[in-house]
Amino acid sequence: MVASADIAVVSAQRTRTVFFASEDQPVNVTAVSAIPYSDDVLAPSVSLLQLADVSKILEVPKARVEQMLRDRQLIAVKRNRVPGVPEVFLNTPGKQIVKGLPGLLAVLHDGGYRDEEILEWLFEPDDSLPGTPIDAMHGDLMREVIRRAQAMAI
Repeated sequence: MVASADIAVVSAQRTRTVFFASEDQPVNVTAVSAIPYSDDVLAPSVSLLQLADVSKILEVPKARVEQMLRDRQLIAVKRNRVPGVPEVFLNTPGKQIVKGLPGLLAVLHDGGYRDEEILEWLFEPDDSLPGTPIDAMHGDLMREVIRRAQAMAI
């Protein structure tokens, strides 16, 4: 076991190069990333599911849900110090993420939008849609929502 005094951190990036006192060669160490979550920009009426509940609905381990968050397939919000995923992001009867949502999030992230901006847009009422863009993702207008996101990202 190496004592903390035996380690010298060379870089403060996600992958760190460290030197152990007993070795001459540097060793790359990858830090374990935390669960990403955004500030709560949603209305209090928007229902959130805790990560354990999401894993039960999707029938996957909680670690897989955390990986989905890191891969930006889902967005979590921290409300009352507890991370949660908006319930409307899931198709509960189908036990899956709403069809097209991971692709929509990828388009918006690639376009430079932050999680908070994406959430605000998804939950903002749109007169040309039946409700909000996230509501339209549950119906026949999924392609229209993705098309609008692509246009915004350009």
